[in-house]
Amino acid sequence: GFTEAGTRGPGGVQTGLDHLVELALTHVHLLPINDFASLDESRPAPGYNWGYDPFLYSVPEGTYATDPADPAARIRELKQLVQALHGRGLRVVLDVVYNHTAAADRNPFEQLVPGYYYRQRPDGTRSDAAACGNEVASERPMVRKLIVESVAHWARAYRVDGFRFDLMGILDLETMRAVRTALDAQDPTLFVYGEGWTAGPSPLPETKRAVKINVDQLDRIAAFSDELRDGVKGHFARQTEPGFASGQPGLEESVRFGIVAATRHPGLDYARVNYAKAPWATTPGQAINYVACHDDMVLWDKLKTSNPDASEADLIRLDLLSNTIVFTSQGVPFLPIGDEFLRTKGGSHNSYNLPDSVNQLDWGRKARYPQVFAFYQQLIALRRAHPAFRLPTQELIAKHLVFLPNLPANTIGYQLRDHAGGDKWQTITVLFNGNKTPARVAVPPGIYTIVLREGTINEQGLGTLEQGAAPLVLPASSALILVR
Repeated sequence: GFTEAGTRGPGGVQTGLDHLVELALTHVHLLPINDFASLDESRPAPGYNWGYDPFLYSVPEGTYATDPADPAARIRELKQLVQALHGRGLRVVLDVVYNHTAAADRNPFEQLVPGYYYRQRPDGTRSDAAACGNEVASERPMVRKLIVESVAHWARAYRVDGFRFDLMGILDLETMRAVRTALDAQDPTLFVYGEGWTAGPSPLPETKRAVKINVDQLDRIAAFSDELRDGVKGHFARQTEPGFASGQPGLEESVRFGIVAATRHPGLDYARVNYAKAPWATTPGQAINYVACHDDMVLWDKLKTSNPDASEADLIRLDLLSNTIVFTSQGVPFLPIGDEFLRTKGGSHNSYNLPDSVNQLDWGRKARYPQVFAFYQQLIALRRAHPAFRLPTQELIAKHLVFLPNLPANTIGYQLRDHAGGDKWQTITVLFNGNKTPARVAVPPGIYTIVLREGTINEQGLGTLEQGAAPLVLPASSALILVR
């Protein structure tokens, strides 16, 4: 099972839980484990679903239990799972879907109080901001009470450490504030984040909903930065459209927006950002930075589809550049399992109900690309070792992070100055070249130690660079980090 220790794959690579520990992660985000409707628990027939069709919010899903017919089994085994992850130093985040339910007509909510738990349009039909047939009316007192008590129950009974809210932008601000208050009563370090958007129009005014633009009205609740995501890899739904990392021009400001964690910064022209035209985070902890998740194509497939003529070596460069941007940005980095060994789903754009042949992890790729996995390990270690990449306030980011001026198109450079965050390095210079050709970038003169170059990281140094007045040549599709 998931919590089994000592599992090995091709070439003896560590797999499963040992793999997560080997990466040195802090949190593990589980896709929905509460009761969902798409799979029949009573039938052991093959089947798979992500579980974003919730039926009972506060009941563990039986298809993950060894005996779905025994109510105690699913409760006991989920608690054992959380305990096992805690025992290996990992915190556990549950993906929760309180924005809609499956099968509204036969759901207990509708049967108990018809019309109360779901929002309606003016004509009396159910509204559908979830694009799943309905949306939950979280602003109604007893619906809010249900959601808050359900979240508190998961935290209290199962000792989980955080929650990711699916389509959080459907839920109202007051409910999300009540969730935060209820969790603070148990543990103020419990992590709350979500998708700050909807999948369709809602009758509840945007000013009342937990969308990105309103995150500044929420305390210690974060949202995903789709600005950085689509800026780096290209549009999530237009599969062939490339992003900054693949040489697409005009996305520099969207990437810079992610680098400063969606906060206010004097070096940004917000009018040129792809989606948000203003900062929406008041602290960097409110921004989740990522280039891929379970939705849409995995990063490797997206890069391959948007760069059809690229060699495997070139695609690896694009992959490493993409997540180097994520892990050196301010805010909270997010990594879907398998990116660290170039996971593929064969080009599937939405694998929510596809079989194991598509969704399973191919550990052979970890054995095939050991240099890629090693880079991700080193990248995570670099971030954890250096507080300059994890500044806690908007003010510190504006003070210490300075973008380099007059750079060529599709290149980005910035410095973290003056021992930012108490870092042992006085100055950290970070450079990204999204072009498919080398770029000449102007870097302040000085003697630097190279710590990241060409897919390799070494905090002790990969060499010394004596930079004069002449521009530095940055290789195609690459990142470079210099320190002094």
